[in-house]
Amino acid sequence: MTWTTRQRSEGAGALAYCVEGRGPAVVLIHGVGLRAEAWNAVSPILAPDFTVYRIDMPGHGASPLGGAAKLSDYVARVLTFIHALDGPVCLAGHSMGAMIVVEVAAQAPEKVVAVAGLNAIYRRSAEAAAAVQSRAAALTHLTAPDPAPTLARWFGAAPSGATAEAAAACRSWLTQVDPDGYATAYRIFARHDGPSEKRLRRLQMPALFQTGADDPNSTPDMSQAMAAKAPFGQALTVPGAAHMMPMTHPDAMAEALHSCFTRRVQADAD
Repeated sequence: MTWTTRQRSEGAGALAYCVEGRGPAVVLIHGVGLRAEAWNAVSPILAPDFTVYRIDMPGHGASPLGGAAKLSDYVARVLTFIHALDGPVCLAGHSMGAMIVVEVAAQAPEKVVAVAGLNAIYRRSAEAAAAVQSRAAALTHLTAPDPAPTLARWFGAAPSGATAEAAAACRSWLTQVDPDGYATAYRIFARHDGPSEKRLRRLQMPALFQTGADDPNSTPDMSQAMAAKAPFGQALTVPGAAHMMPMTHPDAMAEALHSCFTRRVQADAD
């Protein structure tokens, strides 16, 4: 099964991870409520040419929350993780993971040679900001959230086929996630409105911003706005995709990541 649990190791920064492949390092970071397995369909496509590290975000999967309370705490843990890897690193993050990787890349341009923000948010509308903040305020640190509203936003009311399998996997992860880890991460996600213009301007490396044409909260306009501010930015939109592109449209996502990361790796080799 595509979404079965994979073996983990413990990395620097107290971050659990799965790894496969060989070649230059690629680090993938999932979004709130998910885990490393959210990349199970993307990683094998990249693995022939890259060593792919899929980490569990703090408070998710096998990574302890460890006192993380601010976005900067998550960023610090990822910085520790990537600095323990040999050579340059390419980064990709989905949803809240996109927030993290853009900040990491801006802080460590000597280590990060390419970055991708996938289904990333940037300058939410007043209506969208109010909705996400309301959901965050309703969370408790004691019980796991009801996954039904989240799954409806991600996959629609009646997913079928492979999309239904992806939705079932997400339901399992959302049900099993540490409530404290989930609530902490979601409140951070709700508070932040995407990277600052200063951070985007500091991305002196290929920076891909990709989202789905049908994602109502991480819209194509957001990706285009971020790409326009990054010196080497590129925006791509996947037709027919919504928020869970790593699971519903892995081929399109992996192709874009491979192209972005390969161009930089080849440039470094020349």
